[in-house]
Amino acid sequence: EELLNAVDGPVSAEWDAAGAEARASGKAAVVTLAGGAGSRWTRGAGVVKALHPFAQFGGRHRNFLEVHLAKTRRSAELSGHKIPHVVTASYLTQAPMEAWLQDSGTQLHLSPGRYVGLRTIPTVRDLRFHWEETPQQILDEQAQKMQESLRGALMQWARSSGEAADYRDNLPLQCMHPVGHWYEIPNLLRNGVLAGLLEEQPTLEHLLVHNIDTLGTHLDPALLGAHILSGSDLSFEVIHRNLDDRGGGLAKVNGHNRITEGLALPRQECEFELSWYNTLTNWISIPGLLRFFQLDSSDLTNEDRVAQAIRDAAARMPTYVTLKDVKKRWGRGQEDIFPVAQFEKLWGDMTALPGLRCSYLAVPRLRGQQLKEPAQLDGWLRDGSAAYVDSLCQWQ
Repeated sequence: EELLNAVDGPVSAEWDAAGAEARASGKAAVVTLAGGAGSRWTRGAGVVKALHPFAQFGGRHRNFLEVHLAKTRRSAELSGHKIPHVVTASYLTQAPMEAWLQDSGTQLHLSPGRYVGLRTIPTVRDLRFHWEETPQQILDEQAQKMQESLRGALMQWARSSGEAADYRDNLPLQCMHPVGHWYEIPNLLRNGVLAGLLEEQPTLEHLLVHNIDTLGTHLDPALLGAHILSGSDLSFEVIHRNLDDRGGGLAKVNGHNRITEGLALPRQECEFELSWYNTLTNWISIPGLLRFFQLDSSDLTNEDRVAQAIRDAAARMPTYVTLKDVKKRWGRGQEDIFPVAQFEKLWGDMTALPGLRCSYLAVPRLRGQQLKEPAQLDGWLRDGSAAYVDSLCQWQ
């Protein structure tokens, strides 16, 4: 376990040479995670974040997906070898992305989701904790009475509906939820996309996995070389934490470095004690990944074998339970909002499992910062981040 520093000073020439050779030999592919709802970006609106034209590049507004594909296009030209690009999808994002690909004529590997969660009725204990133990604004006397009355009614609803029972009293899409980005990589195993990539490009050994909103990430040869020479199964990129960076980071737990997710911290302010922020960008060694799931490449065509291996691995992963508000529309303009419980498994928790060798790469903020909210766009355009991303792209 080590933190490899790619922030201060020139990167190792040895890293760069090893990564350039691997990239030119067809040993790397890019995976963009785009299966989530992107609720912070849209404030709950029904928009697929990957397809939102958010900034102007190359003479016209481009969406997130176009930016990432343009970076891969430039990396492929510099390396002289085709670089496969995979975009993951879920039941929320697959149909819109398929329609956009057909309309635009864009070619990529779309990885369909294979897992979905069913929301549940929260327990009264969960609701009490959420409302009483976490910080809450105190309202004026009448408003506070109204709020307490509403919360009392919702706790009674939870009791009468059956605490922890399946939430089914709504439209199907309001009853389901994405199950966290841990499942995005197992999806590659189960839906046949990884098997197809290995058949198409037998030299493939490493994946660069990143979130849709991490715009500065690209297939950098030096970082690929650092991952290869470290001998790690997983290499996670981290950046110095700023005030706006909300979520987990790099922590030392029981003497070992690991990615600690924000949901695992007892208090929100604990996040700011972690000086390195987890960007979710990570490099994966395919042989190490298959070894973790106790599979080999010949097993990837056996869906039952792969599904069982994923279930076995999922049983070792922590599960986070969160509360979300969903609307129940009654018709004639009437609607109610109910709190429901849903679960997630997160990829960063892989660093806590035995049997995986993990390392950590400290990278510059321009590479690792994320666009989570439209309010960040003004600063992102002014501080040179947009120009940096533009310099990585080759536009059609």
